[in-house]
Amino acid sequence: MTEQPDPRLARDEPETLDAYQRLERWPEFRADLERIRFSPYFSRLSAVTQVISQTGAGMAIHNRLTHSLKVAAVARAIAVSISVSAGQAHQTLQGLGGCHPVVVQAAACAHDLGHPPFGHLGEQTLDRLARDHFGLSEGFEGNAQSFRILTRLDQYDRADAGLNLTAAVRSAVLKYPWIRAEGAGQHSGPHLERGLSPDPQGGGAKKFAVYTLDLHTMRTARQAYPEIRARQQTVECSVMDIADDIAYSLHDLDDFYRAGLLNQSAISAEFKAWRADRTQLNELTTYELNRSLRLPGRSLELLWRRLRTKDQWIADQDAFAAAVDLVSEDVVDGLLVAPFDGSREAERSLATFTSRWISHLQKSVEVHTDPDVRSGHVNLNRAAWHEVAVLKFLHERFILDRPDLTVYQRGQARLLKRLVLGFDAWLADAHDARRAPRRLVDLVELATEDVFRLRRDEPHLLDADDEPRLLRHAQGRGIIDYVASLTDAQATSLDALLTGTSERLWDAGQGL
Repeated sequence: MTEQPDPRLARDEPETLDAYQRLERWPEFRADLERIRFSPYFSRLSAVTQVISQTGAGMAIHNRLTHSLKVAAVARAIAVSISVSAGQAHQTLQGLGGCHPVVVQAAACAHDLGHPPFGHLGEQTLDRLARDHFGLSEGFEGNAQSFRILTRLDQYDRADAGLNLTAAVRSAVLKYPWIRAEGAGQHSGPHLERGLSPDPQGGGAKKFAVYTLDLHTMRTARQAYPEIRARQQTVECSVMDIADDIAYSLHDLDDFYRAGLLNQSAISAEFKAWRADRTQLNELTTYELNRSLRLPGRSLELLWRRLRTKDQWIADQDAFAAAVDLVSEDVVDGLLVAPFDGSREAERSLATFTSRWISHLQKSVEVHTDPDVRSGHVNLNRAAWHEVAVLKFLHERFILDRPDLTVYQRGQARLLKRLVLGFDAWLADAHDARRAPRRLVDLVELATEDVFRLRRDEPHLLDADDEPRLLRHAQGRGIIDYVASLTDAQATSLDALLTGTSERLWDAGQGL
């Protein structure tokens, strides 16, 4: 009987291994991992903002590359642990397509490739410009951009196949395996997949992992996982997603503790007030809490209510209170009591703290055959899930709401807008369009091919059918693809060039 090929190994284009690869029996998944690591899009992440831009922070902080490497390390540890499990967990994993540690590593390295300059601020700005200026109903989404890079924009050795990755790795980066339009008409609630709830600005899902232009590639990849529900992550994707949460919750805490930006007294007051006044806070309306948000305890109460509303499948008041107690003891009244002074003792203390928490959270995963729609086949247990939510709360409440950060980000948003509008005007100039950056022209041509292929194959998925509008949409997508591929520094340099204020013309022009 002829052995059937593993569908997870399928690539977009047929591939023949060379003699060296055949000799070494180089695993397909390892090849995917190396293609991602050697990609210029991956290298670029070293100069892309995680939370605060390195150029603005004036200190050594995490960027998208260091974040991705840490996610990969955490994800691999989880994957190795559960892949050797026995009993029902082992049977579940095998029935769902397995959990290969290298696939998980590759997905972790690739999951942030689509993030534009200046972090989430850049993502929001490009989304708004794509919708309002170019009429692209799907706007911009970092997860969908990552998938587009892997399967279309990046290049390996075969035209039009991106990095030509296996179906397993392509599927493992699909955190939200649907297009934006699937969220249209949906009603938010605990019955709906996480991320599928409608965007307040309209147009469909708040989060999605693939643009309509690339939907055919998602479909072919997901065919390798017939036992996974249509809107459910693969096992390997859910492991990557958990690792992302773990790394994000801890290394941002690391950054802001080192920088002295986490005010221990203010954070302590928040935690103590919530623990002391839980009964009274519970009696206040959400409107009253928001009106008195500056008073201690209010923000934690709002966090609890948000978790309870969105995640009824796991949210538990006693587990939340226990998580608050643990974080209060170990972080607020532990780590933050002694300011970071750069000494070897401080470094050792912080490293021990981070290592202990990562080890604890890595060991707190569970495998489920039939998970809730808002969860994955692999998820954190109830206690750890609440602990991660409270850890993330620290920087979300005490860093991201700072007015000085907001002022800086508003300036970055205006910079990105100038770039998008400037490149659009350049391509519209019949006399000067021929001198536009070669890569920009290539990306517009690629988007044009995709738009007209979609019109030929699935016209019902388009929100326009006349040629002028389709060409406009293609130009918009190409420009957005181009600007999103810049580093923070490249964006700043190109802005100076477009405004005619650069003092380093030839150096800055290399970024084109």
